Amino acid sequence: MPNSTPQVSFVIPVYNEESNLSMLADRLVKIMDQSPITLEAVLIDDGSRDNSRTMLQQLALSDPRFHVVLLSRNHGHQLALTAGLSVARGSEGVFVLDGDLQDPPELLDTFYAKFKEGYDVVYAVREKRKEVFYKRFAYFIFYRILKKIANIDIPLDSGDFSFISRRVVNVLNKMPEESRFIRGMRTWIGFKQIGIAYDRQERASGDSKYSFSKLVQLALNGIYNFSEFPIKFVTSLGGFAIVSSVIYLISVIVKKLFFDQVIEGFTALLFVIILFGGIQLMAIGVLGEYILRIFFQSKSRPNFIIEKEICAGKYLDE
Repeated sequence: MPNSTPQVSFVIPVYNEESNLSMLADRLVKIMDQSPITLEAVLIDDGSRDNSRTMLQQLALSDPRFHVVLLSRNHGHQLALTAGLSVARGSEGVFVLDGDLQDPPELLDTFYAKFKEGYDVVYAVREKRKEVFYKRFAYFIFYRILKKIANIDIPLDSGDFSFISRRVVNVLNKMPEESRFIRGMRTWIGFKQIGIAYDRQERASGDSKYSFSKLVQLALNGIYNFSEFPIKFVTSLGGFAIVSSVIYLISVIVKKLFFDQVIEGFTALLFVIILFGGIQLMAIGVLGEYILRIFFQSKSRPNFIIEKEICAGKYLDE
């Protein structure tokens, strides 16, 4: 271990980013060389299948300011980020960003200045996103739905890109959630927080590793972990179905007794069966989402497994 503890740690999850790593390393080295504060760069390989792992190991062995964590398999972005937060040694805080260079590491000084003003969390707010239209639209809708239904005030258009003080990092490390939505957890902790607007850049190269299904899963974690809306919505929907059925029943009886109308039974019965069947399946699905999270949490398995760790230019298990 180096004699001096870094003041700030970059925390950067990496998954199949061999085309971006050299550029990322060069920009980090330039920042660390010029910065008046002591920095380390914690890069977490999330089970990459390309040459990222080898490149990261070579980087960490050649420059002791790079702290590399190799996970045993692909655990997902949020758990890789959790692993990075658990080993980051920054005494003042951590600067979280992605390895695709969409989040400029050069903004450290701007975020750090706000931290020095007394803010425990300085999060980035995306004003512009250089991505395909449907993704921009999906993000726009999701953040506004989440803000409307969440039981905490999660800032609009804010991702994981942020500066987090050491005391907030310590609290995050004590939170055992398996289905993690770190930007929500960060907000839930509280303390003094502020947003900084920036334009999100295009990927330096390569394609996004966040598939549509992974984005949906992340969105569901945000909704189910920080909102009671799904279960309350299903309850309200069940009440609506009951009221509608009672009104329909009364109308049928009135038509039969007072107007002597013949009621076609099959169509009405089919409608009621489909309506109630759909509502029941939806209710089971919503309950299942909550139960599934309880089930995985109750196993108490570790959120991630570290295969190798290189710090201060050497493997820690040596």
